[in-house]
Amino acid sequence: MSASLPGSRNLPTSRYDLNSYWGRVKHSADISDPRTLLTSSAGLQHAKDLITEYKQNQIPEMTPDLWTAKKIVDSTLHPDTGLPVLLPFRMSSFVLSNLVVTAGMLTPNLSTPATLAWQWANQSLNVAINSANANKSTPISTPQLITSYFLAVGASCSVALGLNALVPRLKRLSPTTRSTLGRLVPFAAVASAGALNVFLMRAEEIRRGIDVFPCESAAQRQHRETLGGDPLASLGKSRKAASLAVGETALSRVFNATPIMVLPPLILVQLQRQEWLKRSPRLVLPVNLGLILTTSVFALPLALAAFPQRQAVSAGTLEKEFWDKGGEGGRVEFNRGI
Repeated sequence: MSASLPGSRNLPTSRYDLNSYWGRVKHSADISDPRTLLTSSAGLQHAKDLITEYKQNQIPEMTPDLWTAKKIVDSTLHPDTGLPVLLPFRMSSFVLSNLVVTAGMLTPNLSTPATLAWQWANQSLNVAINSANANKSTPISTPQLITSYFLAVGASCSVALGLNALVPRLKRLSPTTRSTLGRLVPFAAVASAGALNVFLMRAEEIRRGIDVFPCESAAQRQHRETLGGDPLASLGKSRKAASLAVGETALSRVFNATPIMVLPPLILVQLQRQEWLKRSPRLVLPVNLGLILTTSVFALPLALAAFPQRQAVSAGTLEKEFWDKGGEGGRVEFNRGI
């Protein structure tokens, strides 16, 4: 992200109001815009150079080119390391990376081996995305990563197989209702395992804490930048801030999975009763892909915006060591991760 580039002058966080939900939706749409994936290495370097010039006071104010550069950098670089996130695991690639896996999980009447294979593929992708975008101030070790991976895969497969076995036994329900519930089994597996996945992958953050920083007012930041001061130093690591960050990220994953895993299968159930689709069963797959893609494009920014990525809280809500270290309004802030 732009914060990792050299220079004492900070860019505005966003062109949108991040204190409002819809402002965060617009900002999240920028970060998850798949068009940024087309940026070449030269284009990324040009964007970094523009931002560095601004941060070093060589450019007096924000321009359309600078906003575009910030969009490219924020969607490509990790905010803690300043290094590019591996392309398939960026938020701008999230919809495309998940499309095939989600379509596979939502395929009607999957066999048991196919159910296990698609749940395994989905959790493998989740582990990679969680690891690539997590708060890097508290890294996870390789043994912890492997343990978390297998636990998440085991949880999703267990939920999927258990519900697939349970639904046909609900004899009191009509066949139509059982069919609808069967289509929702992947959602239950993905939502529960997805939330568990986040907690498992980021358990070390909760155990050791994440870096927190004092909040600055606009005037304080401008004064520090005018004096050429260094970026704000961490106040220390907070386990309570980590618990909040991980919990909110887990919830946002459930919020994202809900429309994607619920709406397409329910709509497809209705469409499959239509004569035109009965006559052309080969269209089921492209129709399913279209429903998932359309839902994903709209759902991702709405889910990412549920909580601010740069979270500000009262220092009094954290450990006692931070109570007298708050910045503006007695608050501190931290990177929640995505």
